[in-house]
Parts: sequence; C-alpha cells; structure tokens
Amino acid sequence: MIERFTQLFKVAPRIFQAPGRVNLIGEHTDYNDGFVMPAAIGFCTRVAIAPRRDRKLVVRSENFAEQLEFDLDALPDKGSGHWSDYVIGVAKALSSSGSTLIGATLLIEGDVPQGAGLSSSASLEVAVGYALLDLAGDAIDLAKLALLCQKAENEFVGARCGIMDQFISSHGQDGQALLLDCRSLEHRLLPLGDEANLVICNTMVRHSISGGEYNRRRAECEAGVRGFAAHLPGVRALRDVTLNDLATYGGGLPDTIVRRCRHVITENSRVLQAASALERKDLGTFGTLMRESHVSLREDFEVSCAELDLMVEVAGQAPGVYGARMTGGGFGGCTINLVRRDCVAEFKAHVDEGYRRSTGRVAEIYVCSAANGVKRVA
Repeated sequence: MIERFTQLFKVAPRIFQAPGRVNLIGEHTDYNDGFVMPAAIGFCTRVAIAPRRDRKLVVRSENFAEQLEFDLDALPDKGSGHWSDYVIGVAKALSSSGSTLIGATLLIEGDVPQGAGLSSSASLEVAVGYALLDLAGDAIDLAKLALLCQKAENEFVGARCGIMDQFISSHGQDGQALLLDCRSLEHRLLPLGDEANLVICNTMVRHSISGGEYNRRRAECEAGVRGFAAHLPGVRALRDVTLNDLATYGGGLPDTIVRRCRHVITENSRVLQAASALERKDLGTFGTLMRESHVSLREDFEVSCAELDLMVEVAGQAPGVYGARMTGGGFGGCTINLVRRDCVAEFKAHVDEGYRRSTGRVAEIYVCSAANGVKRVA
C-alpha cells in the first residue's frame, strides 16, 4: 500500500487499519442501551494518509477505483448515498467536536466483505477517524472516537446504528470477546479460549441497513419505550424494561411492538448469561443461548431471512457445533458459529454442501479468531 500511495501521490504515507467485527450475541440491543458481546475479526480497512498544504480532502478508494475531492471548509451537510459519505461524515463529526483537521490525501482499501453484516462501514469510519486525528496531532480517546464515528453514521449517512460496531473496531483485543454496556460504555474482555473457533458463514445475500427495515426496527423500539414510559417514569430505553413490565403494561401496545420489546428484553438477559458461561468455560450453555437468540431474532424481531435460517439449520446438524445464529443487522449477511476446533474442517464441508444443495448458492466460510482494534501499522 505504501508503494501504491507513493506511486499515485509522490509522497510517503502513514498507514492505519481498523477491523470489522462479528457479534457473538446481543443483536439489536445496542441502540436500546443494552448489552452486546462482539469480537473484532481479521478482516479490516486500511487507510494510507499524508498531509496536504491546502484544505482539501482527496480520497481514493482502491476497492471502487474512484477518487473524490472535498473542501474541509465546505463539507456537505448530509450524505448522498455514496461510499464517501462514511469518510466525509467522520471528518465532519471530528471537526464539529473541536478537532482542527488539516488537508489530507487518503488511499483506502479493505477486505471486510460488503453487505455481509460484518461492519465494513464502522471499520472504514474508525480507520479514517484515527488517521485524521493522528495526522492533526490530536490525542486520541478511543471511546470518543467510537462515539463520533457513530454520530457520523447516524446523522450524516442516515443509518441509526448503535455504538457496538464502532466501539469494538476501536477496542478489540486479540483472543478476546468484549462485553459492552451500551449505556455506560463500561466493558470487560472475555477470553474465548482455545477449545473452539469462530466460524462465519456468509449466505451471499446482500443487504443495506442505511434505511428501510433497520431504521423501522429502531422506531418500533422507540414506540415501545414511549408506551412503557407512560406508566414507568424511569424508562429511558428498553434496557429499563423487564419481562414483568411487559406482562403488566404491554397489553395496550400493538402485537408487533410487544414482540420487538420482548426480543430486546430477553436478548439482554441472554448476553449476561453468555458472559457468565464464557467465564465458566461452559461453551455448551453459550451455544444454547446463541440458538435461543436466533429464534428470537427470527420470530420476535423478524430480521432473519430464509437463507439465514437455512444456514443456521444446516450448521446445527454438523458435528462439533456448540451454537449458531445470525449476526449483524439481518435481512441477509452472515451467521456466526461456535465450532469445536478439531471439527472445523468437517463443519465447513458440511455447511458448504448443505447450503449449496438447498439454494444453488456457494457460501463463503471464514474461520476467525478475535483480533486487535484500530492501530497504526506503518
């Protein structure tokens, strides 16, 4: 990448990278102030950057073979639906927070699968944000960086995501899952151990979460919060609602809203149970919770799809599988599977054959370990 940057722009760059992520359990709980358990993965976005003497951002993507130019003093107010929105949105959020950015040339490339629910967008945002701050000579607070990248995606791109993706891309650690309280940002690392691998199965069904169903689910959760807050003044998010509250006060809500709320309430409980299971090295219980999570996402939150359900079903029939579930926003993308290490090769063959036979599609299967978060690499 250094050679390519130098060839294009005749100057040597600094290089940074930030990872994508897989969420082991805790789906659609982050924007409800709840609990999540993601891990950073080895796929990442790399950003090469060098300063300019003017106030321009010149941004080139190797993946899209496209170059664009922006004026730091006249950035657009909202995104246009282009991939560059993630870059410009971050620059705008950093500037609004008080950072004095300087003109820069950026070359971007990445290998996080697009539209697979592995958070290619947060990977891009965090890598760009870290690079811009480093170039400006600003001190980098990883939690603040994650929050500003989330703000960029919420307000500039228009996807109302929670904090999970940007936080794990900033804070990931090798060999560790991360239990995150999305309200307080308190977090702790949980060792994944050597007994099992994380295996991601890509259905090859693509999705975009910048609008539509993802934003609709968030609005439905907010409708539930308003309903409960009318009876329980302390309710600020579904994090504050219990199953007893749902039974007592949910009768006046539409059935769809009740089911959305039930998923979030039970999913938060599953995340905390899963953390305890990991600490006990009880992968059997962890896998059971993964399966329960998928059923809830399919039945109550309705963000699965036929291909994801099939992938989970096929994986559940393979030897050495502790648990399987969809991961990410839903409506396509990937499943995450916890597979006994000595059964991984057999698992891959079983899933590949079963999914191909039923759908005619060839799945992509990635065997992963938890990885480190954003860093400078050159």
